[in-house]
Amino acid sequence: MRQEIKEQLKGTSLARGMTDDDVEALLASSQVRLVHYKKGEIIFHEGDVPERLFLLVSGAVRILKDTYSGRQIFLGEIRKPGVMFGEVYLFIERHAYDMFTQALAATELLEISSHMLTQGAAEDDFGEADDPERAQRVRLQGLLQRNLLRDFARKAYQMNNMLKVLASGSLRGKIARYLMLQPQKADGKICLSESRESTAIYLAVSRPALSRELSAMQKEGILAVESRTIHILDREKLEEDL
Repeated sequence: MRQEIKEQLKGTSLARGMTDDDVEALLASSQVRLVHYKKGEIIFHEGDVPERLFLLVSGAVRILKDTYSGRQIFLGEIRKPGVMFGEVYLFIERHAYDMFTQALAATELLEISSHMLTQGAAEDDFGEADDPERAQRVRLQGLLQRNLLRDFARKAYQMNNMLKVLASGSLRGKIARYLMLQPQKADGKICLSESRESTAIYLAVSRPALSRELSAMQKEGILAVESRTIHILDREKLEEDL
């Protein structure tokens, strides 16, 4: 099981640039633990103080928020092993989570203490060559902090794109801009990684409304839609709504 987690961790953005020894040292650290959650169990509650980064090993996690009226707002799901969540809260001046997470099935998470991610490397002495363990801790902290910085930059870019999509006036405009931001094959086909429900949440519309508009665009010969694959048939017509 440990080897499986090690290989999985090596494939994540968090472990970019790490050697096998680095990954082994990270997993062996007292600041890292593998935690099992039962289906329906809360991982952290709204109002809890952020203390660790979470990385999905297996299972699935749902992100939710309670409203004053007692309703729950669905914010998203995490199903792909190796995906991180909760890390942003460790670096902003927020004393508590403003949402909560729940295990959708039996779930395993690798949890890394904020102490390992935010502690300044200056607290360790690079000059002590006779203390390889300390030097490795400094190296790990440096790699983790660098990789998190890259991840924050990527998420900031994605958020900027999301704002561009949401700023589009009409639903068709949102769909057009959203599709133009997705990776396209040479033949104009786009393979969406998210479900129709998740895409609707991203566009801030209901799923039925999204489905109706996609159907209308298909009838007009702009798109061909088949499950998560969308083929842009008339790019010029699509760009008219940008």
